[in-house]
Amino acid sequence: MKDILVLYYSRYGATRELALALAHGIDSVPGMQSRVRTVAPVSTVCESTQPDIPAEGPPYVELRDLEECAGLALGSPTRFGNMAAALKYFLDGTTPQWLSGALAGKPACVFTSTGSLHGGQESTLLSMMLPLLHHGMLIVGIPYTESTLSTTQSGGTPYGASHFARSGSAQQGLSADEKTLAIALGMRLARTAAQLDERP
Repeated sequence: MKDILVLYYSRYGATRELALALAHGIDSVPGMQSRVRTVAPVSTVCESTQPDIPAEGPPYVELRDLEECAGLALGSPTRFGNMAAALKYFLDGTTPQWLSGALAGKPACVFTSTGSLHGGQESTLLSMMLPLLHHGMLIVGIPYTESTLSTTQSGGTPYGASHFARSGSAQQGLSADEKTLAIALGMRLARTAAQLDERP
């Protein structure tokens, strides 16, 4: 089995829901399995630290998770049209993996959640691609052959899966379209990783 890393930061749970839908899509592809990880929040107090193991949810990501993965799904809530600081902080520490080319040639995708429909979903997705491109990753999105992309009245973009959270709460959950597109993106990422793994 090859691992696809689903790495995300979630404040209220909506981005986590998307991550789990992507993981479901990944797990449905033969020979592939999801490895769900999160990042610790960034504290405004310099001396503050997080415990090594989160109180709930998946474990915190380690650099070896990046090195061992066959592909990467990267997710964050939108913060003024950009990824959250906690995820950016982790990515800023991946210089050794960049220097070694640990992620070069591996497929990747991105996903996000916003509190408003036009709250920067697409700019967040595009900005999240930048460090992945620097790492030499191959970006996959959602093609319009996924018919739901043309009919969704909630989240979903060709750049990646997205969720319109409205109040910033995950209580309403993903819409049927958002879940369908997130699963489809997870499947596409896993299939791409499998095809790349078959290269001579």
